[in-house]
Amino acid sequence: MESSSEMPADWQRALLVMAHPDDPEYGAAAAVAQWTTAGKSIGYVLATRGEAGIAGLDPQESAVIRAEEQRRACGHVGVEDLEFLDYADGRIENTPGLRLDIARAIRRHRPDGIITLNFGQTWGPGSWNSPDHRHLGTAVMDAVADAANEWIFPELSAEGLPPHAGVRWVGVCSMHPTHWLDVDEDSIERAVRSLSEHRRYLQALSPEPVEVQARRQIELTTGGPEASARRVGFELYRF
Repeated sequence: MESSSEMPADWQRALLVMAHPDDPEYGAAAAVAQWTTAGKSIGYVLATRGEAGIAGLDPQESAVIRAEEQRRACGHVGVEDLEFLDYADGRIENTPGLRLDIARAIRRHRPDGIITLNFGQTWGPGSWNSPDHRHLGTAVMDAVADAANEWIFPELSAEGLPPHAGVRWVGVCSMHPTHWLDVDEDSIERAVRSLSEHRRYLQALSPEPVEVQARRQIELTTGGPEASARRVGFELYRF
């Protein structure tokens, strides 16, 4: 890995691919807000609708609520393109079918970079990561190569989606960042509003006010309560 330095700036289009509604807000919202303000285009592809994420709420009802919460969240950070792949929440596996669907999205969006969530085994000592995150993240990494190869999924070319070898980097919202992006106060506030839109989900996690939960989380992902400057860290992979 490269030593810690600034995130690439010489790009125009990125695609964020994560497992659930709220994943973008927990990991990357402040960075997305900063980038879209600078005129960059970012689309979201989520593998599930997070239907298994709210205890006591029927998954069919939850799927509708959580998808709508995500659409509202996107509006705060300048994201207009949101797609759900409709895999089963909690049962994602890194299969050829999932790689095909992600490669299709990459070929359609033709991004310069990809953003995804921590797919390591843990979130730190004693904090196990979910199988959805682990399997989705490795599928994303595999699909970058799939999207560039004309022979792995030839059906995509038949769909009118030629190979795309233009992905130059993948930025992972990781516990071990190698690169960072400085974010301003406006981006922080937009990220807080974006995460706060996941109101039903956050209410199920804690009796604490939603806005308090959201602000604390955005603070943690931009340097922590003692930080003198706000930044979002990524583990960067080059392609």
